[in-house]
Amino acid sequence: MAPKFERSSASEKVLVLEPGHIDYHYWRDFWAYRELFAILAWRDISVRYKQTVIGIAWAVIRPFLTMVVFTIIFGRIAKLPSEGAAPYPVMVFGGMLPWFLFATILSEASNSLIANANLVGKVYFPRIIIPVAAAVVALVDFAVNLALLAAVMAWYGFAPTWRIVLLPGFIAMAVLASLGPALLITSLNVKYRDFRYIIPFIVQLGLYVSPVGFSSAIVPQEWRLLYSLNPMVGVIDGFRWCLLGGGNSLYLPEFGLSLCIIGIFLWFGVGYFRRTERTFADVI
Repeated sequence: MAPKFERSSASEKVLVLEPGHIDYHYWRDFWAYRELFAILAWRDISVRYKQTVIGIAWAVIRPFLTMVVFTIIFGRIAKLPSEGAAPYPVMVFGGMLPWFLFATILSEASNSLIANANLVGKVYFPRIIIPVAAAVVALVDFAVNLALLAAVMAWYGFAPTWRIVLLPGFIAMAVLASLGPALLITSLNVKYRDFRYIIPFIVQLGLYVSPVGFSSAIVPQEWRLLYSLNPMVGVIDGFRWCLLGGGNSLYLPEFGLSLCIIGIFLWFGVGYFRRTERTFADVI
């Protein structure tokens, strides 16, 4: 049961308790609380970078060092091929962009309700605002990484093609791919606090089973669809298709399967979050 405000004849706001209101008007309430969303998002960004030693430089150092390590291990030692005419560091960085976006959203959003326990227990608002607002921090890191990728591509004299205009669609795809699992783990983390230990394991394992340091082209054809059950495979390959251009092609069955898996995770994550949301204030 959620509160709804109506106006009386004296033009005064009257609080009406209407059963089922939260179910019928949930997303309208989400829009009504958009200012709270903006406040929480800005607070998370400020906390992330305020009073830190290296501040936003951490968003540069982490992907840059990962690129160097992956280039040495996969490109120089294992001698794995790049995609098309792209230099190996550019290919690796093109894969790291969506992966770090996914990993940061998953990490930030999954612990957001626990970090805002006082707010959850005091006032009504759609609780989904909290993990979605926490995901905005990842977009700030992504913007910094995108600028760093542009610098790396300029260093190697490698320019993107017209496909770059489709990149916002793949960015949205990466965000949706991360929000489904993040909402699911966020809900479970409220009741079972040991789920916070699972997140670093998922991120670490996913980094190596996703085509971040190598190209999906090296996966045998008979295993491509099974490999594509990892939704980040289609996202990462889509990013590279946009950024690297040239002879790079998008494997459509893999991409379509990734879209389906992302949709399933998002539907299940939002549904489970909604079903358990009303118990958060009591459990947290």
